[in-house]
Amino acid sequence: MTRRFSQKALLLLAPLLLGLPAASPATEASDAAETLYRQRLAALMGGAAPETLYQPLEDVPGAPEPAALPRSASGDVRSGAIGGIRVAALSAAEAYAADSKASAFLVWHQGQLVAERYFDGVTAGTPLPSKSLSKPLAALAVGRALFLGYIRSLDQPVADFIPEWRGTPKAGMLVRHLLDMRSGLLDQGVSADPDSPWNRAYLSPDHGRYIVNDYPLSDAPGTRFAYSNATADLVALVLERATGRRYAEFVGHELLAPVGSPGGTVWVSREGGLAHSGCCMLLPAETWLRLARLMLDDGVMGGRRVLPPNYVREMVTPTAQNPHYGLGVWLAGPYVARRGFGAPGTPGPSVRHGEPYLDKDLYLFDGNGNQTIHVSPAARLIVVRLGPTPPKALDWDNTRLPNLLLRGLVDPPALVPQPTGSGQPTGSGG
Repeated sequence: MTRRFSQKALLLLAPLLLGLPAASPATEASDAAETLYRQRLAALMGGAAPETLYQPLEDVPGAPEPAALPRSASGDVRSGAIGGIRVAALSAAEAYAADSKASAFLVWHQGQLVAERYFDGVTAGTPLPSKSLSKPLAALAVGRALFLGYIRSLDQPVADFIPEWRGTPKAGMLVRHLLDMRSGLLDQGVSADPDSPWNRAYLSPDHGRYIVNDYPLSDAPGTRFAYSNATADLVALVLERATGRRYAEFVGHELLAPVGSPGGTVWVSREGGLAHSGCCMLLPAETWLRLARLMLDDGVMGGRRVLPPNYVREMVTPTAQNPHYGLGVWLAGPYVARRGFGAPGTPGPSVRHGEPYLDKDLYLFDGNGNQTIHVSPAARLIVVRLGPTPPKALDWDNTRLPNLLLRGLVDPPALVPQPTGSGQPTGSGG
């Protein structure tokens, strides 16, 4: 009788046939995780787009019947305006978005959708990779958890949810520090080293456990701004432990559904693993417009309060360590010609500002690749640009889209421009 063994069975039997101890299931699982980690790292270092690594994906529910966005009529041809914005300004802004190779361009003004354009086969329902737009979404999710009583305060210790940190230097970290990037955890960076904490915290199939147990603390919590994906990914862990609910389910039912948004997906490190709350949600472009609307209306949508009163004010208030960052959102702050993404004064990539913002209170969601959602509270204007990184020849200007449209308002409010300073760069990339 001839018995055939599968390849897996032979691998399991080989140590016994050679007189070696058999690998335990835990060892096998660990080896498989390490192999997957190194495959992900090799793909990333080989130039793969990060979103191609987003496997597996977990469904994020949304509104059962997404609410229609109010839309402007075609406009008065004689006045040359649509929705209170001159056609010439809208056309110039759309052309700039097109030149940037945008996938989606949307403009919201005074309670209605004024412009909506999709490119290269993208539609209103296409889920698009959000990159770091996920960070303000995570901050909004924390606001929802505060409103529902799952979290007591922004100043509640993170160690209440990560008891592994009690009695350690990380015990001083507060919930707000995960949102304003003052956790004290190591700044974001780039390395090809498989043992780099940046890579382990991002690509490990058990990245949450790695961040909790091994990601280094470089500064006392609350003392320094240090942009970090590891910091942002801890938000998902805190929310899951605070609520007893999956991050995707909580975000979908408690944030997307109340704003009338369709759902999408989010990258989890492995089946049943922790979601990447700092980078990797895939949602239609209009979702970001809806979330910006929620902020414009102080956390109220359709007469229903979703966020605590004044929580949005907290989100758009800078810290002493960075005048251009609040809770997950970037702020106009004092004008600088180039604004970085990391600790002020450190070298690294930065984004250009060709002139001061025309609204000093402007804030924005800012994702890798110059994916931006600019919000002007004074004009009640929202401008969405999603898509890949603009061509280098364009030399993307972060102020161009909002300022074009603010200058094009038919009946502009009394705008106070961004204060000018030295115009020198602040911060670095991450």
